Amino acid sequence: MHLIVDGFGADPEKLQDLEFLFGLLDQYPSRIGMTKIMPPYVFRYVGSKPEDWGLSGVVLIAESHISIHTFPDHAYINIDIFSCKAFDADAAIAFMQQQFGLSRVETKVLERGLEYPHQMEPAVELVRTERLEVAAAQASASV
Repeated sequence: MHLIVDGFGADPEKLQDLEFLFGLLDQYPSRIGMTKIMPPYVFRYVGSKPEDWGLSGVVLIAESHISIHTFPDHAYINIDIFSCKAFDADAAIAFMQQQFGLSRVETKVLERGLEYPHQMEPAVELVRTERLEVAAAQASASV
């Protein structure tokens, strides 16, 4: 699943605290049952518009990644939690709201693997069918 959070009214001090963002990205994967595969990478960014400066951070997890982009002068933040493993999106939103002091959020949750069923029995049947199709294709190619 992919949780997208646009956060408004954030605490500007936290949005520019590189150590805070690093610590959050370092600890959060285990909090939601994910596997961190590298330390977070966090850096300060200043673009062509000076007021759009901020921090960007990412941590790769075995299940995909978590990224955060802050805009202190706008009290605004973008958060993405992208994972092939399900997690509690409502709890993640509440946690991020609390951590950054967000007064308002806009969120979207996208399911990953839309072409595959999320229930076990239909998934098993789909895998069996695909395996039979692959075996038939290999058999006809070898003839």
